[in-house]
Parts: sequence; C-alpha cells; structure tokens
Amino acid sequence: MPEVTTPYATGTPCWVDLMAKDQQAALDFYRDLLGWQGEVGSDEFGGYTVCELNGKAVAGIGKAMAAEGMAVPPTVWTSYLATTDAQATQDAIVGAGGTLIAPVMDVGGLGRMLIAADPQGVVFGVWQPGEFSGARIVNEAGALLWNELHTPDVLAATAFYGEVFGIEIKPMDGADDYWELRVGDRTVGGASLLDNDPPGTPGHWLAYFAVDDTDSTVDALVKRGGTVLAPPFDMVAGRMSVVTDPQGAPFALLKPTPM
Repeated sequence: MPEVTTPYATGTPCWVDLMAKDQQAALDFYRDLLGWQGEVGSDEFGGYTVCELNGKAVAGIGKAMAAEGMAVPPTVWTSYLATTDAQATQDAIVGAGGTLIAPVMDVGGLGRMLIAADPQGVVFGVWQPGEFSGARIVNEAGALLWNELHTPDVLAATAFYGEVFGIEIKPMDGADDYWELRVGDRTVGGASLLDNDPPGTPGHWLAYFAVDDTDSTVDALVKRGGTVLAPPFDMVAGRMSVVTDPQGAPFALLKPTPM
C-alpha cells in the first residue's frame, strides 16, 4: 500500500478537499464509489470530515458555507500545496500577483492553511502541517493519484508557481501540449492548457483518483447520479475518464498503466 510516512516537500500536492452543499450526500457518494469511510465531523471544525481509506486519511469533505454577503461557493475539489511556512507563502503569493481568498488561519493543532488564486484566477490551497501532514495514502485504488493544473498561460504559471513554491514546470517527454510539475528531482503533478477544455471552462486544478477499472467505476458513478464529461479513453498513463459527482464537482478517474 503506497502509504506516505514522510513530510511532503514544499510545492507538492498534499491534500484535496471538497466543500459540498449537501455534505452527507457527498460522503455517501464517495463511500459507494471509492470506498471511503467517514462521518460528519465535530462542530469545532464545522463538521469537516477527514475521509479514510483502509484507516488512513485520503481526502476531506466539508459543508459549503457562504461568507457574509457572498454566494455559496461552487462545489469543486481544491488541491492543497505543501509548505513549511504558510505566512511566508501567503506573502509570496501576494508579491507574485496572486489573490487571497481565505488568509492564513490555524486549524487547531492540525496545521495552518490558506486559500488563494494564482494570477490567472486558478484557486488552490496551501497547507502547513502540524499534527496532520496530509494524505496518508496515495497512488492506490480509491486514493489521490495526480493533480493537474489547467491554465490559460503556462509561461505565467511557470513564473508564479516557481517563485512561490519552487515548482519547475517543464514539457513532459513524449506528450504534446502537456507539462510536468517538478519539485526537486520528483514529478509531483501535471499542467495542461485550458484550450484543451470545453469552451468557457475556468482555470482549475483537477484531482485524479486511482481506480481498478475505469469503465465499471464510471458505470457506477452514472447510476449514482454523476455525469460523464469525457468517456473512458486510453492515454499514455492509463485508461481515464473525466466526470462530475451529483453536485457538479469535476474530477478524473484513472486506472494507471502498470509500470
């Protein structure tokens, strides 16, 4: 089992969470689809649920709440990038032209977080670990496998994420119009031009979850009220599909090609 036992390096996607209008419905959906376990959490953290796979943290699901004077945010998966100093990262985000959505806050003794958007408007989270470091299982059926930046401007994204997190964005060998995100000597995610998405799609980070069988998982998703945006297809990394859950949150499913 690919269990994470060491801290995530700065700039590495370390967690994903979903703020859903109907939290319990989301918990039920992902339990049935990906095998996650989790109950609505304590009031101390707004009922936030740390979902588990085989007893290890894999993703978060909370209840979407509107800030004062604001509409309830859309139901989307947010990717969090690791840092060792959330305040310094916040300062760097602002200095590099990003926008703060939720400034640095303490999450009990678990860690510190913030939500921001890059200069192209792509929303992401930042997590500084305390007692909680992030996903404990990755690259396993039912767990997070890949995080992909969909941006209208790869050069601008390269400058921003490089300055703030030290992420290097470079063309991926053997793939046209696709880039890899590297932290040190490790590939930690990918990047794609927004031109490849349906017209009108805003910039975003797309979370990929690993599955044992893409086609059967997509069939199960449809039966449970999900929507298929891109039917299962074969690509260099395996067989994938892009879908939404019943509340409209997009994500990808991928059965990876055996290495």
